[in-house]
Amino acid sequence: MHESDFPILAQKIHGARLAYLDSAASAQKPRSVIDAMTRFYEQDYANIHRGAHELSARATAQYEAVRGKIQKFINAEREDEIVFTKGTTDGINLIAFAWGRKFLKAGDEVLITELEHHANIVPWQMLRDEIGIKLQVAPITSTGEITPEAIKQKLSSRTKLVSVAHVSNALGTVLPIAEIIKLAHSNGSLALIDGAQSISHETVDVQALDADFYVFSAHKLYGPTGVGALYGKRAILESMPPYQGGGDMIESVTFAKTTFKSPPHRFEAGTPPITETIGMGAAIDYVSSIGMSNIKAYEAELLNYATERLKEISGVRIMGTAPVKAGVISFIMDCAHPHDIGTVLDRQGVAIRTGHHCAQPVMEALSIPATARASFGLYNTKEDIDALVAGIKKVKEIFS
Repeated sequence: MHESDFPILAQKIHGARLAYLDSAASAQKPRSVIDAMTRFYEQDYANIHRGAHELSARATAQYEAVRGKIQKFINAEREDEIVFTKGTTDGINLIAFAWGRKFLKAGDEVLITELEHHANIVPWQMLRDEIGIKLQVAPITSTGEITPEAIKQKLSSRTKLVSVAHVSNALGTVLPIAEIIKLAHSNGSLALIDGAQSISHETVDVQALDADFYVFSAHKLYGPTGVGALYGKRAILESMPPYQGGGDMIESVTFAKTTFKSPPHRFEAGTPPITETIGMGAAIDYVSSIGMSNIKAYEAELLNYATERLKEISGVRIMGTAPVKAGVISFIMDCAHPHDIGTVLDRQGVAIRTGHHCAQPVMEALSIPATARASFGLYNTKEDIDALVAGIKKVKEIFS
């Protein structure tokens, strides 16, 4: 599906056809994104907001138009609820240190889960060490799921924020975030959703979910690295102080006092990644032209096919068998370490990820050091999965 739109996939790796199965780490870029960024550099590049000349006006218009694209893409109520960030990690840190420092105090609790990426663990630990908040962790089941009951049991009158992934990067589990958000709100808590792994796989409607915050990265969404977005409800963003100080986020500066712009611009200090933001907009145009529902259905077919093929291979164990998953299949083999699996597969032209996937607590909960992870994008085919299966059989030949 649309494999020909991605120039990088036409090459051979170690003499074999490239099967790129590492989209959960970073997705490849379609020609339309590459062309949009090149065209901007060649024809319209200038710094934004501060210039009176034509190039600056063009650059500003294209840059700010992306805010509106994101608003429509995730169905935010207002364009000014979209803050440009460096990515998901930056968005979570922004919330932790702008909202958290103002509204949390010693003894308050933030509730996360055992499925979280380090980006949704470490900032809260840093805040814990700084101001004395407590971190509560909802456990995963043996199949890699987070149940609403597990969340409910960890909620208390001290819980000020529930911060969870929409989709696990390590296992592909889709969390029941609509139910989790309702539980958070019924408890008087805010809800932050890490959408890094969901934004490219399914339609996201932040108003229907009633999420207070939603964060994602462009590079998982077939866009460039170094840029992403934070959605926050307008009233909450207005209550938050700036995260960083510098140019373009101010109204006026004197040595006596500085006043700040309204959100979202008060959270966007300095010259941003302008070209990359325009690339993010082009990526949204690209996936929107295909349709997120079409992408979700196609990837579900691929995931089902891969799951059945891997189940046929003795000595392979799939980690994370939740009934609702998206785009990821993690596995281990009884004959080889994940790093060895990845090395052998690479020689066959198959690109996967190996290790703890920045989710060491998940590995600890499952009592394993690491997994081999194949993850899918809209450009993958059953031929890619067949190459994966052939590579796994090659691993068995070598190590058994």
